[in-house]
Amino acid sequence: MEPTFRELQCFAAVAETLSFTRAARRLYLSQPPLSRHIRTLEEKLGVRLFERDRRTVALTPAGAFFYEETRGLLPQLERAGEGARRAVRGETARLRLGFVSAVLSPELVECFRRFRAEQPHVQLGVQDLSPAEQLTALDSGALNGGFVGLLPQGRWPRLRFLPWRKEPLDVFLPAGHPLAGRKRLELAALAGEAFVAVSPGSAPAFATLVREACGAAGFAPRILLESPRAQAVAVMVAAGCGVALLPRALAQAVGGAAVAVPLRRAPVVTHVFAHPARPSGPLAAFVKTLATLGARRPPGV
Repeated sequence: MEPTFRELQCFAAVAETLSFTRAARRLYLSQPPLSRHIRTLEEKLGVRLFERDRRTVALTPAGAFFYEETRGLLPQLERAGEGARRAVRGETARLRLGFVSAVLSPELVECFRRFRAEQPHVQLGVQDLSPAEQLTALDSGALNGGFVGLLPQGRWPRLRFLPWRKEPLDVFLPAGHPLAGRKRLELAALAGEAFVAVSPGSAPAFATLVREACGAAGFAPRILLESPRAQAVAVMVAAGCGVALLPRALAQAVGGAAVAVPLRRAPVVTHVFAHPARPSGPLAAFVKTLATLGARRPPGV
């Protein structure tokens, strides 16, 4: 007799926790049925999978081998089950997209909402990833498309970049900062300030833009702290760690704990959507939806 799905679940839970108590808790079982499933599995296989006493649980050599050979089966079966349930709901395709926190806005939410309304058969999966992580995932095929923020540096011959939204950079200041009450600022006013910033490794194009904007204002930013996520940078500003240049939409992430002050002659960022050169199927439909919304937006928004 072949092992059942439940027996494999029980075996994997015990093998990963090395505890019948924790495994039972993970599976929402009491220990007696868990033990019965393990015992039945051992009888079917004709081997002992665990060495156990009152205090410890350990995999036998046979158990370790069996775990390595079967560890990928459960996720695969779960994915197959979810795919079957999506088919019943009419969701027969899947679109995997990335985005960075800096582009999260009502416009992006509206794009997702409209696409779902137009393509109800497509399951939309969205991941929060840095621009660098998205580009790597796009190159490997792990993502179908990505809201990568600014146009990436370097050459990406297999990708195309669709501009979809423009947005100015604001100065983000901790509440109570001497400059927080200004209606507008010159960038040069920040020359003596400590900065927090998005790290170049995660968003090289954005990091370059900030450095070049400060350089044009006559100073090099004194960056004390960096983070791979723009939202985390905004939170660091709110905590009083420094000032930052960030897209205006991020002001909603910090509430009243930080102030976003507009700049005179503010740098404007153009957000782009990255996708393979020849999109097809659901991705082509998504690109069309995004392009249509972008065309309807007033210039500079």
